[in-house]
Amino acid sequence: MNFIYFMDNILKNDKGDLNVLGKILSIFAVYMVIKILLHFLNMIINKTVERRKNSKFHVDERKIKTISTVLKNVIRYIIYFIGIMIILDILGINTTSIIATAGIGGLAISFGAQSLIKDIITGFFILFEDQYSVGEHVKIGDFEGIVEEMGLRVTKIRDFSGELHIIPNGNISIVTNKSRGPMSSYVDVKIPYEEDIERAINAIQEVCERIKKSTNIILEGPSVLGITDLGDLGVNIRITAKTKPMDQWALERQIRKEIKKVFERENIQVAYPKFIIQDKNNRG
Repeated sequence: MNFIYFMDNILKNDKGDLNVLGKILSIFAVYMVIKILLHFLNMIINKTVERRKNSKFHVDERKIKTISTVLKNVIRYIIYFIGIMIILDILGINTTSIIATAGIGGLAISFGAQSLIKDIITGFFILFEDQYSVGEHVKIGDFEGIVEEMGLRVTKIRDFSGELHIIPNGNISIVTNKSRGPMSSYVDVKIPYEEDIERAINAIQEVCERIKKSTNIILEGPSVLGITDLGDLGVNIRITAKTKPMDQWALERQIRKEIKKVFERENIQVAYPKFIIQDKNNRG
């Protein structure tokens, strides 16, 4: 009875409609329901993703994470739209006429929303074709980095300097995915012409064999490709290998470090600029 009295006498006016306080409380209630519902649905999606990850069947974790992110965005947009319609109805705005007007004026609105529609359609095709997933290393246009988030409208890429690039999906035309398949590592070592090339190559090969046995990120190699250039400073020797995605740079750093150690041990010099100074006054 007290609740009915509160509703009739505190939240409604003489005509039986919600007063200002009633509308504020109703809007707040709608807001809380939206928040709780989104939290509940996101929790269901997260639990579903975890079950898929822990299943005995092989699953692509990056693809599942990308799909869950897009699904959360779709659900959020739908619930927000429904919530806005309810709030407009609480405020006494005829939502039926708004929807009808939107239908009549859809053609005019579409001209202003062409880029938005293009972004959403492109986002669906990117997901459907599995062009890239969250956590992969990609290059899109002039931007390169790790895909941090993929939504219906935009893709967010974090580059290696820490900057976050937000790219509308409609602007994505060419994607270079650097996380699919083996990645190549290249290390160039320049040896002076005066050095024994065979001795240097044998020392480098020793490093390659040792690294191959000490790490599990290598898929092929490393091996000495051979002499690839006769430059001004000396002879260039190239080492190549194939690694798991994102591990190529770590392998290159390790190879350079180990080559430096073995060169110091074997007293093998690397090529560097040399200057010869002649004293014209010294004729002896």
